[in-house]
Amino acid sequence: MPAYTYLWEFIVEPQHVDEFERQYGPQGPWVELFRQAPGYLQTLLLRDSTDSRRFVTIDRWESPEAYRRFRSAFSAQYTDLDRRCERLTVRETLLGNFDETTV
Repeated sequence: MPAYTYLWEFIVEPQHVDEFERQYGPQGPWVELFRQAPGYLQTLLLRDSTDSRRFVTIDRWESPEAYRRFRSAFSAQYTDLDRRCERLTVRETLLGNFDETTV
């Protein structure tokens, strides 16, 4: 089965850009949480080259089922971390859920 990927766009409060990068970056608590779950593959944090407050995260899982199992097993931790980080952003938008093509 092809990998499952979802993308989020974040517009970050100007005074919280550094903290946002620490929270969502490769050594941050989001990635630490994801790494506890079987089926987690990778997270990329991208910063817009023309708008320093705009970021996109790309989270990759082995399958949609692996992601659903993670969300079920780590629901409380996910919700807690999400609440702690929401003050960092002006807006967050799910850009979509994607299955990698095999062509």
